[in-house]
Amino acid sequence: MNAALASGVASRPDTTPVLEISHLSKRFGGSKALDDVSLVVGAREVHGLLGQNGSGKSTLIKVLAGFHAPDPGARLWINGHEVSLPLRPGDFQRLGISFVHQHLGLVPSMSVLENLLIGEHAVARRWRIAWARQAERANALFARFGMTLDPLAAVETLTSVERAQLAIVRAFDQLSRQPGTGTRLLVLDEPTPFLPAADVQKLFQLVRTLVSEGASVLFVSHDIDEVMDITDRITVLRDGRVAGTMATAGTNKADIVRTIVGRAVDLEAMRAPKRNLGGDAVRIDGMRGGIVDDVSIAVRRGEIVGLTGLIGSGYDEIVHLAYSSVRASGGRLSIDGVVLDLARLTPDAAIAAGVVLVPGDRQNDAVVGTLSVAANASLPVLKRRHGGWAISESGMNRIARDLAETFDVRPRDPSRLMAHLSGGNQQKVVLAKWFQIDPKLILLDEPTQGVDIGAREQIFGVIRRMSENGTAVLCASSDHEQLAAICDRVIVLSRGRIVASLEGDAISKPAIAELCYASFGDTTGSVS
Repeated sequence: MNAALASGVASRPDTTPVLEISHLSKRFGGSKALDDVSLVVGAREVHGLLGQNGSGKSTLIKVLAGFHAPDPGARLWINGHEVSLPLRPGDFQRLGISFVHQHLGLVPSMSVLENLLIGEHAVARRWRIAWARQAERANALFARFGMTLDPLAAVETLTSVERAQLAIVRAFDQLSRQPGTGTRLLVLDEPTPFLPAADVQKLFQLVRTLVSEGASVLFVSHDIDEVMDITDRITVLRDGRVAGTMATAGTNKADIVRTIVGRAVDLEAMRAPKRNLGGDAVRIDGMRGGIVDDVSIAVRRGEIVGLTGLIGSGYDEIVHLAYSSVRASGGRLSIDGVVLDLARLTPDAAIAAGVVLVPGDRQNDAVVGTLSVAANASLPVLKRRHGGWAISESGMNRIARDLAETFDVRPRDPSRLMAHLSGGNQQKVVLAKWFQIDPKLILLDEPTQGVDIGAREQIFGVIRRMSENGTAVLCASSDHEQLAAICDRVIVLSRGRIVASLEGDAISKPAIAELCYASFGDTTGSVS
């Protein structure tokens, strides 16, 4: 038995690893994405896989999926039986492995039942489906795991956590119905970034139930707190190599961060010193829309103001209403004396007034993955710098290289497609492209969602530099550690109204959390 396995799961009745990889390397051109990686996932174990963007996590997952062929010398065992490499696409299911990726692979316009069956019936040779019998089976399956989904409901009507639950149960069900294998390994690749904390716990309860029924889980995430909550052991990749494997119960967050980054990173100690801020640069008066009800906020020049609260409190709606990506029903936005009617504001008018939004759903709302880094970085300034008739590719590349240097975007290749950058580097490009227009107000929605701990630190530095240039910043986030690290002031909302505010030395992760829960149900209204 592999010695690494004994540290975390030796007490389990079945100590044969479900998955064992050794000497896994993968080279792309002149660079190694994976370098002699070994990994063991035990029976009924939840094993965390952590690492910065670009550490090799995605490459390892793609080797298991048969998308990449490893370099010669790699070996793979499933349930103690060696499997020949490379795997062909689709082999993973025959071996008892199933994947649930961040965007879940569901078809929103189809029903829950159709999504549940889609994988099986894509390959099965059947002329008809006994829908009534399949719906009955689906109800029994959902009841078994404490879920109350309607098999006939459209997936687009489900909540985010219900969609994630459906994707995970579908993966488990497909493995259970796979003939000829007792292996059930679920690879959960970043399933939680778009879920609120309460829904994450619902998902984790499902994971624990699946494990109790014999499944093993490889849980890939950037969220260290979540990994510490759900896993038995953790493997950390850094620069394509295994930086360490540890039993979760025997380590702490600081040790994990140090292993991921290669040095100590203390977000709570990153707070900037108290600064002398300018006068009011931005005012929101009487904002209404969605759950937000008569909110007024003043932001000083260069000030970073955090917005938070419990899920459903409306804090995350404010930045979208201020940009008009969601239309407000009332209120005014004043920027350096210019007053804008929020009910009539458009995104084009907001940008013209110096307002920019960095949305939380980076992939769908902030970048064009099929365009190059240079094209993405140039989008806000094309008309200004390239005229109306011709676009200079060399000029775009020059701008992108300069921005990449300033914002430490890696690799420094303006021709690379945005989709091929890590999440942290994509976010740096998004911030960099707006930096060019000298915005007066930056609206951030979960700015480090799905971003590793090292890139977080760099993104915080970028936000601070923009504020030091006099830009006002509103940052909506459920990450209290993030808010404590970057904000001069934190505003707490409940039921669509402002209920509390923290400033300066009073800001801390525990203090923010306490106010969110203690203020639930209160309603006051405005803050300056």
